[in-house]
Amino acid sequence: MNLYRISRLAVLLMSLCGILGMSCSGKSTRPNILVILCDDLGYADVGFNGSKTIPTPALDELAMGGVICTSAYAAHPVCGPSRAALLTGRCPHSLGGQFNIPYFNHQWGVSTEEVFLSRILKESGYFTGAIGKWHLGEGHEYLPNQRGFDEFYGHLGGGHKYFPDKYLAEYDRRVKAGETQIPPNTTPHLRNGKQVRETEYLTDAFTREALSFIQEANERDQPFFLYLAYNAPHSPLEAKAEDLETFSHIEDRRTRTYSAMVHCVDYNVKRIVSALKENGAYEDTLIIFLSDNGGIPRNGASNAPLRGQKRDVEEGGFRVPMFWHWPKSLPAGRKFNHPVLTMDLYPTLANLAGANIPPGKILDGKDIWGALLQNRNPHHDELIAVVSHRLDYTDIAGRINEWKAVRSKNRWRLYRIDQDVGEQHDLSSRYPERLNLMIGELKQWASTHQMPKWVYSDQEREIWKENQQPWFEGTFDTN
Repeated sequence: MNLYRISRLAVLLMSLCGILGMSCSGKSTRPNILVILCDDLGYADVGFNGSKTIPTPALDELAMGGVICTSAYAAHPVCGPSRAALLTGRCPHSLGGQFNIPYFNHQWGVSTEEVFLSRILKESGYFTGAIGKWHLGEGHEYLPNQRGFDEFYGHLGGGHKYFPDKYLAEYDRRVKAGETQIPPNTTPHLRNGKQVRETEYLTDAFTREALSFIQEANERDQPFFLYLAYNAPHSPLEAKAEDLETFSHIEDRRTRTYSAMVHCVDYNVKRIVSALKENGAYEDTLIIFLSDNGGIPRNGASNAPLRGQKRDVEEGGFRVPMFWHWPKSLPAGRKFNHPVLTMDLYPTLANLAGANIPPGKILDGKDIWGALLQNRNPHHDELIAVVSHRLDYTDIAGRINEWKAVRSKNRWRLYRIDQDVGEQHDLSSRYPERLNLMIGELKQWASTHQMPKWVYSDQEREIWKENQQPWFEGTFDTN
C-alpha cells in the first residue's frame, strides 16, 4: 500500500472516530456535560451574535473556540414548555405542557412517565446536578431530585428576585402575617428539598453552587452532567451596583439594568471556565450555552435582526443564541447555519455519554453530533414547528428548509428565511401552493397534540373545556 493510501486511510479512521465520539486508542471520550441556560436572553444580547452594547468576552471566547449555532430553535417561545422539551426530548404540546405551570399548583408537572435526560445520564454513571430555575413542577414527585438529579439548588417557579436581603425580608413579613400562599419569587431557595437562606446576589450564588458541584465531581472521579439554569436576565430587573456602574453610559434604566445582568452572567461563566481549567476538566467538558426563548425588548433585550419576541412564533420568539464547545472533539471558529433544536440535546448527549435511552422512549429530536462535525443539515426536509396559544386565537409557524410559513394575529405569511431572516417580505401571494402545502404539514403536526394539562387562568380553562382536542379554531383557514 503506498503512502498516499495509508495517509488517506488514517484520515478516514480519524473522521470516523470523531463521528462516533471515540478516541482512536479505543478509549471512550465520555465528556463532562455542562448546559448553561439563560432566561429570556435575546438573540443579539451576546457578542458572538452581534451585540455591540453588552460585552460578553467569556462567552465569546468559548463560542469562537467551538461551534456557533446560528439557527438554534427552542421548542416553545416561553420558559416552562421550552425547558420541558430540553430535558425530555419531546415537543411540549405532545406532553400537554403548552403553558407555564401556574404558581400554587403542586398537583401539576411534567408527567412522571417521561424519563428525563438526567435520569439516563445518572444511570450511566454520571454525577448529575441542577442549579437555578426549575419551572417543571413544584410537587414532590416533580422535583429535580426525583427526576434523576443527584444535587439540586435553586427555585421551583418561573422567576425569582435577586437580592436575598430584600426578598427574604419580604418573605419573613408574609410568614409573620400568617400568609399561606407566598409568592414563589420571594421564598428561600431549596437544596435537595430543604430551605436555604441565601446571602449572595442570585447569579453569583448559582455560580458558587456550580463551582462546588464541579469540585465534588472531580473528587468523585465521575463524569458530570450539570444543568445550570440561570434565571438572569429574566425580570425582575435587578443588578448589582458595580455592574450598573459599568453601563452608566446607558440612559434608559431598564436597558442599563438588563445589560448589567447579562454582563454578570458572562463574568460568572469565566469563573466556571477557570475552575474547569484548574481541576483539569476543561478539555473533557462539552459546554452548551443557550437561551430558553427570545428576549423582551421592553426589558432591554435585542433579538436583532429577527422579528418578534418572547411568546411570538416569528424568529425572535424562539430562535436563540447557542454554541457548543468541546476542545477535544469540536472544531474551533465554525458557524453552523443549519437548524438545531433544543430537543436534539437529549439524544445527542445520551449517545455521547453512552447512556441507554429506554425502549419505547419517544424523542422528537435527533442525534446531531455527526451533522455538527460534518457541517450538514440534520433536519433537511423536516418540519420545524412552533405554537403559541393566545387567549382567543393561536399563533403557529413552521419551517421546512429555507421556507417558513407564519400565522400570527390571524394572518398567514410566507418567507424565504435564508434570504429574509427578519421576515420582512411576505411571499404568500407569489407562492400560494407552497404556503398551502406548509399549512397542511402544520395541520397534520398539530393534530398530534394533547389537551393542555394546565393553563394560566380560569377563563382559559373554561375555553379549553369546550374542546375535545387542542384548540385551533380557525387557525388553518387560508382566507
